Amino acid sequence: MSQPLNVIFAGTPDFAASSLQALIDSEHNVVAVYTQPDRQSGRGKKITMSPVKELALKHHIAVEQPVNFKADDDIATLDSYQADLMVVVAYGLLLPQAVLDTPKLGCINVHGSLLPRWRGAAPIQRAIQAGDRESGITIMQMEAGLDTGPMISKAVTPITDIDTGSTLHDKLAQQGAELLVNTMTNIANEGISAQAQDDSLATYAHKLSKQEAYIDWSQDAVIIERQIRAFNSWPVAQSELQGKVIRIWQANLNKTSVESEPGTIMRADKNGILVSCGQGQLLLTELQLPGSRRMSVKDLLNAPKNQEMLAKGKQFTLTSTLQGSSLGSIKRQ
Repeated sequence: MSQPLNVIFAGTPDFAASSLQALIDSEHNVVAVYTQPDRQSGRGKKITMSPVKELALKHHIAVEQPVNFKADDDIATLDSYQADLMVVVAYGLLLPQAVLDTPKLGCINVHGSLLPRWRGAAPIQRAIQAGDRESGITIMQMEAGLDTGPMISKAVTPITDIDTGSTLHDKLAQQGAELLVNTMTNIANEGISAQAQDDSLATYAHKLSKQEAYIDWSQDAVIIERQIRAFNSWPVAQSELQGKVIRIWQANLNKTSVESEPGTIMRADKNGILVSCGQGQLLLTELQLPGSRRMSVKDLLNAPKNQEMLAKGKQFTLTSTLQGSSLGSIKRQ
């Protein structure tokens, strides 16, 4: 390899920390890390640093946490590191053109989809919701548009029928880290070579909201099952039953053809809670009651009060919270 690159890394969550660790372990030099400011989190509102900051401090790397890049000295600070390249992974801040122009080779981004499909904030979850059979990582050269830059490299991973937002996140985090190091080696040796995206094929992955978590039982069971998998581990699909909001962590499609009013519990036993949908049924196998941890239905039904609440004939509230939301624009690939 030619001369190692001096790199500024910008990222915030666990997904980004995987790529940062890979860079630290590589032959390249991470001269500084940019991450979002520390925030209050949890019930105690404790000030918490991001996973990326924790990792940077562990390795004695300089950390910068601008609120945005509007302060007079923000660009000057960035420029002072004299970086060859800036690597951006789930940073969470929009970068103005002045930032993109500062590193000698510009900025590249590690994105969790096969661009131009699923530009935007939630590509992993939207791919599962849409029933896509594959996802992957795209590394692109950044420009002013949101995830519109020319593509430098790609890697594909299949989406299985049991993948959740959480499991696919972890797969792509690792895949992104590996692809990043390989791409950096190519850049160091040959410079940046990129291919323009086909904008006519672009879809947009809207940011997730808590409001989307509520299940509309009038929908097809296939759609609801994808929603449950996509929203594991956040915001977690949920529905109201007898005034209590129940979080639904896992469910399986059921092949029986018995019909009932959507949201109605048709059976409740150790194998799961069978619920009727607009078309088809779902067997709920892992739930979380208010104030409790997530549990298998088998364990939940050991308590008589839960047996009564989840009994045959009881009905989940039929909600149309999702109608008219960003889900309406999702297309299967």
